[in-house]
Amino acid sequence: MGKDVIIACDFNSKEEVMSFLDKFTGRKPYVKIGMELFYAAGPDIVKEIKARGHKIFLDLKLHDIPNTVKKSMAVLSKLDVDMCNLHASGTIAMMEAALEGLMRPDGTRPLLIAVTQLTSTSQERMESDLLIKEPIEEVVMHYAHNAKLAGLDGVVCSPREATAVHNKCGREFLTVTPGVRFADGDIGDQVRVMTPAQAREIGSDYIVVGRPITAAADPVAAYERCVAEFVD
Repeated sequence: MGKDVIIACDFNSKEEVMSFLDKFTGRKPYVKIGMELFYAAGPDIVKEIKARGHKIFLDLKLHDIPNTVKKSMAVLSKLDVDMCNLHASGTIAMMEAALEGLMRPDGTRPLLIAVTQLTSTSQERMESDLLIKEPIEEVVMHYAHNAKLAGLDGVVCSPREATAVHNKCGREFLTVTPGVRFADGDIGDQVRVMTPAQAREIGSDYIVVGRPITAAADPVAAYERCVAEFVD
């Protein structure tokens, strides 16, 4: 499976996202629709963006009892998304149920990836809030391994974890990595960032890029630059 750049369309209205996507008259980028846009515009926004020729990563991070997740994934699968996700902490049984729900009558299904630990979760918070005492690196790898055992296609992880995930779960196990910035770009309040070229070198399969593209003076040029550095 080839590498790709996914644009995080973190907008809060249909008008904003459609105005942004109108700029892309050539290559149609893979886009991520998260909770903000999905809750604001509803399932129809997925159908409309898909009809424009975009692949879609629907980033809703499901986490519930297995039967509820199975039924919910069946609904999402009908939206013809290309990738969706859930929390690996929901257990192997929940992840297996999600796969069952995603399967379409024709035998196809979207890619399913798992979130191991959110990037906002520190070692201290994991220990104090979640009562998980193991090192966060070990927890991430354990959750990734559970996702592999459940039959999932990959995980969301830091670019710096991609190599370790591939070593643990195999090269075909996908790594979808946010936290990517251009070398000459504003890194904001992030300390540990990686360029598209670096993400390519360490084996990321997909990079998710938001503001370096969506807030650029020329979003199409920024996207094409990202593709050139990561894919081409």
